[in-house]
Formats: sequence, C-alpha cells, structure tokens
Amino acid sequence: MHYFYLLVAVALEVAGTLLLPVSQNFSRALPTAALISCYGASFYCLTHALNALPLAVVYATWSGLGIFLITLFGYLVFEQSLEWRAILGLVLIAAGVLLVNGFAHPT
Repeated sequence: MHYFYLLVAVALEVAGTLLLPVSQNFSRALPTAALISCYGASFYCLTHALNALPLAVVYATWSGLGIFLITLFGYLVFEQSLEWRAILGLVLIAAGVLLVNGFAHPT
C-alpha cells in the first residue's frame, strides 16, 4: 500500500506542476486552487509512503518520476522539444529510480 501512496503522490505532484503555466502566475483562481490542492495532497500521500519506506527511497522516486513525467508531458502537451541528451538523461533517471527501489527495504 505504501507504493500506492507514493505513486499517487507522484501523479498529484505532476498534475500540480502541469497546472503552473495554466494558472498564469497565480492570476487565475481555479487553476491556482487546483495546483495548491494537488501539491498539498501530494505531500499528504508522501507522509503515508514514509510510514513504510525510507526517506531516500521516497524522495528519489517522487522527484525522479516527477522529472521524467513532467518532461514527457512537456513534450506531449506543451510541444517542447527534447534533444538526445535530454532523452538519455531521462533514461538514466528512470534507471536510477528502478535501482533505488530495487534495493529498498520497507521498514
């Protein structure tokens, strides 16, 4: 169940980050409220993941998958370009997240 909370936290953080440009510097009330709610709920889910997983594993997974997904959605949704070095970096991030989680020992 702790990995479920961690994945929900990642999804909420990604949703909140994708709402940042939509909020137009916090000048639009609904997207701003939604992004604040997403970030708050993401941190709430992180606390549940921390009940069973080490902090290093939780944060590495949360930030690594967040970076990976934000970059992917930036390419798909906002049509931002990716160079081969960025793609290589994303592959390395994904590999790092897999390695960190592969050696994680739930408490």
